[in-house]
Amino acid sequence: MKVAILNYNAGNIYSVNYALKRLGIEAVITDNKEELQSADKVIFPGVGEAETTMNYLKQHRLDELIVNLKQPVMGICLGMQLLCRHSEEGDVNCLNVFDVDVKRFIPQKHEDKIPHMGWNSIYNLNDKMFPKELENEFVYFVHSFYVPINDFTAATTDYIQPFSAALQKDNFYACQFHPEKSGKVGEAILKQFISL
Repeated sequence: MKVAILNYNAGNIYSVNYALKRLGIEAVITDNKEELQSADKVIFPGVGEAETTMNYLKQHRLDELIVNLKQPVMGICLGMQLLCRHSEEGDVNCLNVFDVDVKRFIPQKHEDKIPHMGWNSIYNLNDKMFPKELENEFVYFVHSFYVPINDFTAATTDYIQPFSAALQKDNFYACQFHPEKSGKVGEAILKQFISL
């Protein structure tokens, strides 16, 4: 089993790699097109800013590569947002795997802090992506932008309003939260993805 972590101009790659190591998986961290295409699974992690990152993906023609991958692909945090159609962060067009836009959180009351940071429960889980017993379990989020509920929503959470904690379409799986920082629950989610 060959798992590739897409190496691009964004943080968080090494924490994903350590999480996979804890599961006994030696991943390759690469931006090499052949290596990515031949991998059994591809993880598209990300902590960063949407416009800068999209520019980097385009310059290196990784945008075309990602959307044409046929094996299971998992986007994490910014990786999930970049798989959407458009992001309000930098007003940028993204990869359009998921035909939905990424919105900026707007605080509704004094205690609404942006970025949304911390542990929230996930519910209405898509069983292709999540073991059933994870319904209402807690995972770790850090983000200022969100994806509204839509036809591809694979898990829901609530902060300011209900929004997509995960998305799924065809061979693309994506989490707004960080499975690599979500303890045993995150481990179970990564395991399920690896076993697809």
